[in-house]
Formats: sequence, C-alpha cells, structure tokens
Amino acid sequence: MKKKENTNRLFLLLLLFSLTLTSVFAGCKKKDMTPKLNNPHNIHGVANFSRTFGDRNQKQMEIAQAIGISPIASRQKAEKMATQLTHIEENEHYSVDSLTHSIPYLIPGAARLLDTIGQNFLDSLAAKGLNPNKIIVTSVLRTENDVKRLRRHNYNAVPLSTHSYGTTFDISWKRFDKVEDPDGRPMEDVRSDTLKLVLAEVLRDLRQAEKCYVKYEIRQACFHITTRQN
Repeated sequence: MKKKENTNRLFLLLLLFSLTLTSVFAGCKKKDMTPKLNNPHNIHGVANFSRTFGDRNQKQMEIAQAIGISPIASRQKAEKMATQLTHIEENEHYSVDSLTHSIPYLIPGAARLLDTIGQNFLDSLAAKGLNPNKIIVTSVLRTENDVKRLRRHNYNAVPLSTHSYGTTFDISWKRFDKVEDPDGRPMEDVRSDTLKLVLAEVLRDLRQAEKCYVKYEIRQACFHITTRQN
C-alpha cells in the first residue's frame, strides 16, 4: 500500500515538473521581430479639404455659445468647474501637444467627441492596413489670460473664439504620434499625408452625422472642431 502511495506521489511530481517545463518553454517562444509593414487599401480621403470642412466661425460660435460654458479668466477657475468641464490628457486614443496658449479642459460632449475621433481613427487605420498612429490635440480651452498672451505674439488672433467656451479643440493634420509595438517589433512608418486622408474620412463621417462642425485650417495645419452635443 505504501509502495503504491509513493508511486502515485512520484507520478504527480513528474507531471507537475512536465507542466512547469512546458510553461517555461512556451514563455520563451521567440517573438516575431520582423518589421510590420503597411498594406494600404481603400484610402480615399475627401475631394476638397476646404469645401468639405468649411464650417465658418459664425456657425461654430452659435453652437458654442448655446451649449458651452461662459468664458473664464484663468486656469484656476477651470479647475473649480469639475461638473461642467472634463480634464483631458494623453490616453490610448490621442496625444496632447504642449499647450502653450490653452488648457486641457472641454465640456463633456466635446471630450466624448475627441475620444470618438481618436478611436475611429485607430480603427480606420487597422481596417485600411496601416500601422497605428494617434491624433495630436494642439489647442483646447482658452481662458482670457491665454487670449491676452496669444495676442501679444499673434495680432490676428481674435479676442473671443469658440475655444473660449470649452466646445472646441484643434487636431493637427500634419503631425501624428506613432504607436510603437510593446514588444519592440519594428513598425513601418505611415506617411503623414496618408494619415491626413484617413483622418479626413473620419471627420467627414462625424460631420455628416451632425456630431460636429469642422474647419480646415491651412496656416495652423489643423482641423478646428466644435462639438454639436453637450
């Protein structure tokens, strides 16, 4: 009887040792480090950027004043408006540029729209055979203090814009944030003009769904976007 118990114990130990070795070797499986290339397809963009995204300031201002906050003086004021403003920061959907003349706050509807744009852009890249890149937010909420500083450097800057209401943000069409492979696998770059075409398709669809207004800005190299939902 005792001999049988010893045999069973030895069998269990051998089985456990075998499973451990299997797990170790599985974990040591060589990772694929060949470059991940793009396989672009079904990329059309829009026929004309200025005509497709021609929502002028007056149209954007009307909705901004209707659903946005009242213009505020300072960042400190924004930080006390937690129920009205959402703090945005870099995440899996988008990156935030160094904001020199604005602060990272939006009304909830604009924050949700920004998340949607970022997610839809990444999904579109995957569907079109392109390696992942994130959009870059270049301007958000401008306080009265921000506008004063901006006008010292840019005399053409308007004293009051849709950025003052928390409804509006700018997304670069020239710069994007490449998403690197977490295991270090090399990823082929995607040309910025190709990424611009895909982003344009995403914004066109959301604009047609009446989620936002969009103005194509050439000088600032950005899409100026105002939410239509609070």
